Amino acid sequence: MNVLVLLPVQARHRTQLERAVPGARLTYASAQSVTDEQIEAAEVIIGNLDPERLPRARRLRLLQLNSAGYDNYVAAGTLPAQAGLACATGAYGQAVSEHMLAMVLSMMKRLPAYRDAQRAHAWTDEGEVTTLRGAKVLVLGAGDIGTHFATLAAALGARVRGIRRSAHGPRPPFEAVVSMDGLFSELAGADVVVSFLPSTPETRGLANGRFFSAMRRGAYFANGGRGDLVVTEDLVAALESGRLAGAALDVTDPEPLPADHPLWDAPGALVTPHVAGWYHLAVTLDNIVDISAENLRRLAAGEEPRNLVRI
Repeated sequence: MNVLVLLPVQARHRTQLERAVPGARLTYASAQSVTDEQIEAAEVIIGNLDPERLPRARRLRLLQLNSAGYDNYVAAGTLPAQAGLACATGAYGQAVSEHMLAMVLSMMKRLPAYRDAQRAHAWTDEGEVTTLRGAKVLVLGAGDIGTHFATLAAALGARVRGIRRSAHGPRPPFEAVVSMDGLFSELAGADVVVSFLPSTPETRGLANGRFFSAMRRGAYFANGGRGDLVVTEDLVAALESGRLAGAALDVTDPEPLPADHPLWDAPGALVTPHVAGWYHLAVTLDNIVDISAENLRRLAAGEEPRNLVRI
């Protein structure tokens, strides 16, 4: 088996991957430096190869992404017909949930304003703050990352409800999980709305003027899923009007956010440049290698890969 690895692996990761398929030939490169010849020889590619280069992978049996999202790879003709696609769901829960919790708490405790005051050498009191204890938190996308976030919020005393395709009753850390049909009724009662929804035709543009108008006045919004969930102009308007107390965004539409975009200066906006995931937290890469090694073993044994995407 020829395996092409496009991850920034360390020696211990290489050992783990090589032990998963003894006798296989593993080639290590980066998504930027990989050659056409390496792509053509690969039966398995581990890492997010540019979709435009995938037609060269004529021997490909499995593309194992390093991302939980896979929307760039599902268009007809992107993958060779015989190849499977697996994502890295389960790798990012800790990293993204911790980042988004930190952003939400920063807004609630007015820390960005105090940072601005520090830079201005101003000893100022920014006034009242809010808390997650007793707050009603609505998590959109109650999968791996959403459940990690809900666990952290519940540990701080929040009452957490979730939104996903199918509803179910109380199941810690959620008081309840309702279907998308109940979204707008749930928005009205939430103090904090946090989204980890993927990019799909159903979710693109979902967070629009109607969405923000349905939220309780003075509530907080956070997005750690995909930027195209949000109609950015409508979010800016909701912040400028005071409808929202703040918005924490690790993803935006567009990305990168242009330097002159009004979102940068919108009142209450806290923006980070899509860095909650990636490999900033070391355990994330460990998790991706774990998934990849497991799927190499499964492929060698003729078993279905973990996180197989149904296209």
